[in-house]
Amino acid sequence: MTRETGRRAGLDEQAVLLAAGLADVAASTLGSALGMARGLLRRSDAAELAAQAEQELVARGRLVLDRHASVPPAHLEVLARHVLAQKCTADV
Repeated sequence: MTRETGRRAGLDEQAVLLAAGLADVAASTLGSALGMARGLLRRSDAAELAAQAEQELVARGRLVLDRHASVPPAHLEVLARHVLAQKCTADV
């Protein structure tokens, strides 16, 4: 029973330490991101940068949708077209 209690306390402590570490990483990342955002807002070409960022995000979104939303052609349809192409070249 003592061994189970000790193991549980160790897991609880490890979970708390892990959560604290993740919170620290998140806070430092957020601080860096806010500093970078402040620096970008001070730039004279901020509007142009925002427009370029929007265009890049739209392009990336289009690529993601094209990659995941398109349905590949049916396997038998591809084989039938391949056979038909071979027959056409053999007839010529």
